[in-house]
Amino acid sequence: MTALTLSTAAAPGLRADAIVIGVAKGAKGPVVAPGAEAVDKAYDGRLAGVLETLGASGAEGELTKLPAPSGFKAPLVLAVGLGAVPEKDAGYGAEALRKAAGVAARALAGAKKAAFALPLTDAADIEAIGEGALLGAYSFDAYKENGKDARNGKAPLGEAALLGGKSRDRAHKAAVERAIAVSEELNRARDLINTPPNDLNPEAFAAIAQAAAKEHGIKVQVLDEKALVKGGYGGILGVGAGSASGPRLVKLSYTSSRAKKHLAFVGKGITYDSGGISLKPAGHNETMKCDMSGAAAVFAAVVAAARLGLEVNVTGWLALAENMPSGSATRPGDVLRMYSGKTVEVLNTDAEGRLVLADALWAASQEKPDAIVDVATLTGAMVLALGNRTFGIMANDDAFRSALHEAAEEVGEPAWPMPLPEHLRKGMDSPTADIANMGERMGGGLVAGLFLREFVGEGITWAHLDIAGPAFNEGGPFGYTPKGGTGSGVRTLVRLAELTAAGDLG
Repeated sequence: MTALTLSTAAAPGLRADAIVIGVAKGAKGPVVAPGAEAVDKAYDGRLAGVLETLGASGAEGELTKLPAPSGFKAPLVLAVGLGAVPEKDAGYGAEALRKAAGVAARALAGAKKAAFALPLTDAADIEAIGEGALLGAYSFDAYKENGKDARNGKAPLGEAALLGGKSRDRAHKAAVERAIAVSEELNRARDLINTPPNDLNPEAFAAIAQAAAKEHGIKVQVLDEKALVKGGYGGILGVGAGSASGPRLVKLSYTSSRAKKHLAFVGKGITYDSGGISLKPAGHNETMKCDMSGAAAVFAAVVAAARLGLEVNVTGWLALAENMPSGSATRPGDVLRMYSGKTVEVLNTDAEGRLVLADALWAASQEKPDAIVDVATLTGAMVLALGNRTFGIMANDDAFRSALHEAAEEVGEPAWPMPLPEHLRKGMDSPTADIANMGERMGGGLVAGLFLREFVGEGITWAHLDIAGPAFNEGGPFGYTPKGGTGSGVRTLVRLAELTAAGDLG
């Protein structure tokens, strides 16, 4: 992974392959952002005019390359757009810095070192720029010859040096450490999402979780098929019944001796979703290795909490199964007895995520945590409602839903609060079982949330994040987001854990 360092060196004398500067969009043309003073001075104060001549406007994500001035040890200046110039006395927002750093880091694939001379006034800016650079430089190259990036045959940026950061400043150092911990775990989630399903079945995922838990002092428990049968986990077993790769339920427990609160995170981990007997048509199954993105996010968030030493107990539940059609697969019309004791009539085997989550939610509820958050690529309906970049938040507590929304927005993850309309619950009534796994077609994302609510213990605060849209980017990269697995949800969960540890969530 790209190294992240701090440097107080002046831009002209720093040995690097490139110097990254910011340029904003002003009313009368591009405006050179703070941090680039040395570069502007070397251009006799005419850098903005040079950039405008080259076609730069300062628009978000825009890149302009120009030769470094005489006397600079770096051969290249890379100007990256920050978007609109901030209001008077306001600085550049964290997300603007994060996106700019990500765009630059991705463009500098193949470079050994780049100096980032972006606007930097405090530790928060260091964290945003560092996080953006580490996330933007990400490349999944495990299956590429010589570990080269798929876009251009180049290895990711080797080192990002943040100019103006002080390695002996405690706040600056902590900002770098947090950026590294969160970014490395988010990138680990991306790796898992991008791994082909023939190499990442439930057993393999569980083994990866076990290894990480051992490394970071996290207690881990893995329930295999035999244990799931003994425990009565009918939802997880029913979904995994058609696959040659048996299901698993993984419990990861991070504990702090100073914790006053306990959070439970539950992740949907369908390592491949064919739809089962309700088979997905061609054009809808090619990216279904990503259907374990929720479990990847939960896994990454628990490990990040451990690495950061947060003073809150966090338990992660990974509900892992492969949904395949076969002679042993669950059929539409079958009834499953869930871990909670409730029975579910399966009307559509492609509505399987809610079945594995239901068992895991009930298991998490038995420990009486202060709050449960589940994360899942659950419904296409949520993608239709919110698009490909925004996840939906549902909850049984309006204040908690608002807190999650604010946390998501704070870390730069687009999200939107969604309702749980009571009238939609009736559509899941079954003449055969306690509840059906399908209801009304319109509002399908909300119906799924109502189904999950049925399996949350009484009196426990709960929220559901439907990340079906942003979990896997099938388009081109943007900002610090790559093509493929994105790691959506990780930063929101980590921020929630931080706020809970600080006592800011009651």
